Amino acid sequence: MEDPMSDTAAPARALRNSAANLMGSSASANALRAIRLGLADQKSLKIAPLLEKAVREIRGHRPESAAELALEALQIDERSGLGWHVLAIAQEGRGDFVNSLSCYEAAVALLPGDQEILINLARLAFRMGMPETAEGLLRHVLAMTPDHAECVNNLALAVQAQERTAEAIEILRTFLASRPGHANIWNSLGTMVADQGDPENAEIFYREALRLDPKLARARYNLGNLWLTLGRAEDALREVENALRSPLAADEKAMMILTRGLSHLTLGRIETGWRDYEARNDSHFPDGTQFALEAPRWKPGQSLAGKSLMIVGEQGLGDEVAFSNIVPDVLDLLGDEGRLFIAVEPRLVALFARSFPKADVMAHATVKVAGRTIRVVPELERIGGVDLWTPLASLFQDVRPSIDSFPQRVGFITPDPGRVAHWREALSRLPAGPRVGLLWKSAVLAAGRHRFFSSFEAWEPVLRTPGVVFVNLQYGDCTHELQLARERFGVEIWNPPGIDLKKDLDDITALSMALDLVIGFSNATFNLAAAAGAPAWLISARGAWTALGTDRYPWYPQVRLYRPDAFAAWEPVLQRVADDLSGMLQPDPE
Repeated sequence: MEDPMSDTAAPARALRNSAANLMGSSASANALRAIRLGLADQKSLKIAPLLEKAVREIRGHRPESAAELALEALQIDERSGLGWHVLAIAQEGRGDFVNSLSCYEAAVALLPGDQEILINLARLAFRMGMPETAEGLLRHVLAMTPDHAECVNNLALAVQAQERTAEAIEILRTFLASRPGHANIWNSLGTMVADQGDPENAEIFYREALRLDPKLARARYNLGNLWLTLGRAEDALREVENALRSPLAADEKAMMILTRGLSHLTLGRIETGWRDYEARNDSHFPDGTQFALEAPRWKPGQSLAGKSLMIVGEQGLGDEVAFSNIVPDVLDLLGDEGRLFIAVEPRLVALFARSFPKADVMAHATVKVAGRTIRVVPELERIGGVDLWTPLASLFQDVRPSIDSFPQRVGFITPDPGRVAHWREALSRLPAGPRVGLLWKSAVLAAGRHRFFSSFEAWEPVLRTPGVVFVNLQYGDCTHELQLARERFGVEIWNPPGIDLKKDLDDITALSMALDLVIGFSNATFNLAAAAGAPAWLISARGAWTALGTDRYPWYPQVRLYRPDAFAAWEPVLQRVADDLSGMLQPDPE
C-alpha cells in the first residue's frame, strides 16, 4: 500500500516491491546449467535420468514432482551433491525453507567448491531474513569470480536490505560500467533508484532491462509498480497483465496478482480488486504472513448465519483499525445465534473490547519461524475452537463489494470517555485557538517508504497559520522536528504529557477525540483518530489505492483527502492544507 494505513507491512512497498527485491530464482539458468553439466559426468549412474527429469520439472515450475524425483535419486546415491542441490531448489520452490536449507548444507558439504550452490544458499538466507549471512557468502564467491553477474546482483540486494542503499547502487553501477549487457542488473538498479524517489531514472533502467531481455517479466512487473506509484493505474495494469503471461515461479505470480488487484482497486473496480487482493495470503507470497489456526477457513460467499467466527487482524496496526469498519456488518451476518471473536494486536484489545461489546476480543501473536512470519491466536484453544476463521480483509469480498457498501456512519471505535474528558481539560489550559493534532511521518521510513511522506520543512505554511494551537501526535523520536518548528518557524508544538504516543493506543484515541482537528499522513495514529470519528484531513500519495477510485476516503466518511498532482509534489498540497486551515478560522459570513 503506497498510502499505508499503518507503518508496518500492510501491503505497501513490501507487497508491491518485494518481487523487485527477489534475488532471482534458485532455478536460475546458471544453477540449472551447472547441474546439467555435472550430470554429464554421471551418465553411467542410474540417478542421472532422474535428476535430469527433476531439472525439467523445476524449469516448468513444478517443484513438488521435482522433489519426488530428487528424493528417488538420493535413495540410490545419498552422496550425490547434485542430488541434494536439486532437492534444495525443489524444496525452496515448495516454500519449505527449513528442509531446503538442510539440503543446501548437504550439497555444500559434498561439493564445497560449487559456486552456484553457495549463491543459492545465500539467496535462501536472504529470503529467511539473514541479509548479513547472504552478503558474506556472496562476497566469498565474488572473490573467486568477480564477473559473476547474478552474484553481483544478489550482493547489491543483500547490501540494500541492510539500509546501505547508496553502497548497493554503487555496486551495480560499477558492474554495469564495464558489463552493460545484463538485464537483471538494470532491473535491480531501477528498483533501487525508484526506492530513492527517482522515478524518471527508474523508468530508464527498467526499459533498458526490457530492451536487453523483452521476456524479463520481473522488469515489466516493476515498471507496472512504478506506474501505480505515479498514479497511472491503467498503465500499471497493462504491464502487470503482460508480465503474468510469462512462465512464473509461484512467489512471483502471487505478487503480480496482488499488484493487479491493487491496480483494479485504484481504478474503483472493487469486486475484481478484492478477488486479486487475496493473493496476499498465498503461501508462496514472499514476506507474507501465514496463519496457523486449527479451524476451517471461511470462504467468500459462505453463510455466516449462526456460526462462531474468528476474525484475525492482519498487516499493520492501522490496517487492523481501518479494516475493522466491517465488524458491525459481520455481527449482522452472524445473527443472534452466531458468535464473533476478534484477534487483534495486543495494544488494541482494550479499545476493541469497548468498541465491539458483542464480540469477544483477544490478542493474536506473531512469531518468525525459519524466515516465515506466522500468526497464531493463543486463546483459541481456551474458547473451545470456532466454526470458521478468516483474515480480516478477506471479508471485504462479501461485505464491501462496491463503494456504495462502505458505511456512511462516522466513527466505529469508542474511546474511553473519562480519558476524553481528561484531555479536554488539559487542552483547555492552553492558549486560545483550535487544537490541531499533527502527524508527519511513519516510524518505518526505510526501504523506500520515505517517498510517500513530505519533509517536515514542507509543513512551514501550515505551522505558520496564526491562531492555531498545534498538538504533537507523532510517535517516535521527533525531537529534531519540534526544535525546528520552534527555532525556524517560531511555533511551539505542544507535546502532551504522560502519554506514550506509540504504545498507549487507547489514550491516543481519547486525545484525538478531544482535538478540533487531526492533520497528517496515514499511519496508525491517524487511523485511530479517524476511526473514532475525529475530524481529520488526510495527506495521501498520488498513487494510493485506498481512495478506491474516488476523490475521497471511503474508509472514513468525515475525512477530507489531499493528494498531490504529481509524484511527491508535497509543497502545493501543504499550501492547500494551510489555506483551508486559515479559512476554517475565518468567521462565517452572515
